[in-house]
Amino acid sequence: MIPLSDMADQVLRTADARAKTALSRRFAAQWQAARQGGARPEIGLATPPEQPARPDAPELLDPRDVPRRKPGTAKGRTAILHAVAHIELNAVDLHWDIIARFSGTPLPIGFFDDWVRAADEESKHFNLMADCLEAGGSHYGALSAHAGMWRAADDTKDDLMGRLAVVPMVLEARGLDVTPGMIGLFERAKDDPTAAMAVDALKVIYAEEVHHVAYGSKWFHFLCGRHDLDPKEAFHDLVRRYFHGSLKPPFNEEKRAEAGIPPDFYWPLAQ
Repeated sequence: MIPLSDMADQVLRTADARAKTALSRRFAAQWQAARQGGARPEIGLATPPEQPARPDAPELLDPRDVPRRKPGTAKGRTAILHAVAHIELNAVDLHWDIIARFSGTPLPIGFFDDWVRAADEESKHFNLMADCLEAGGSHYGALSAHAGMWRAADDTKDDLMGRLAVVPMVLEARGLDVTPGMIGLFERAKDDPTAAMAVDALKVIYAEEVHHVAYGSKWFHFLCGRHDLDPKEAFHDLVRRYFHGSLKPPFNEEKRAEAGIPPDFYWPLAQ
C-alpha cells in the first residue's frame, strides 16, 4: 500500500469528478482495512498541488455572478442539488488536502483516520447528489458554480489551526444550519419525482456532516492544548483572520453542540 500522503496527492490530481470520488473511496477502504487489521500504515510526505484538478465543467463564477433561482421551482431544486454536489466535491479535496499538506506535522494517527473517513463520506455525498441530478435529467457540470470554494484552503495552506477553524468549524458547520431547510423544501415538492430520492440523500449528508465538524473541533482543541491556547480566543482570532465576512444566523445550536462547538464560539462572530 502506498503512503497515505501519496494517496491524497493522487486524489487531488484527478480531474474527473466520478473518477476522483472512486479513487478517494478506494484509497479510504485500503487505509481503513489496514487500520482495522491493527497496522500502522505509513503517512509519508507529499507536496500537494496549489489547486486540485477539476473537470472542465461546471463553469466557475464569482459568487456574485452565480444565477439565483427560485427554490420552489423544479429548476430551483435542481440548482440546489447542483450546488450541494459542488460543495461535496470541494469537501473531498479539502479533506485529502489537509492530509497531504500537513503530513509532516507531528500528529496522532487518529487525526489521519478521521480525515480519511471524512473524505470517504464526502465522496459518497457527491455521488448521492450526482445520482439525484442524473435521475432528474441533469448532471454535475450542467450549471455554473461558485468559484470561491477553495479560498479557505488557499488562505490556510500554512496554518493547520486556521484550516480547522475555518473549514470544518465554520464552513461545514454552516451546512448543519441550512440542510434541514433544504430537506423540508424537497419534502414539500410532491410533484417532483426525484424529491424523495433527494430527501434520503440529504438526510445521509446531514447525519454524517456532524462527524466532520466534530473532527475539526476535536483536533482544534487538541492543538490548542499542545500550544497552551484558550480555544475560544484562538478560534475567534483565526476566524477573523481567515474567514471573509461574518457568520450568519440562524444557527443549528443543537447540532453544533453535538459536534463540540458551543454558542460562545460563534455568536460573537455573527453579523
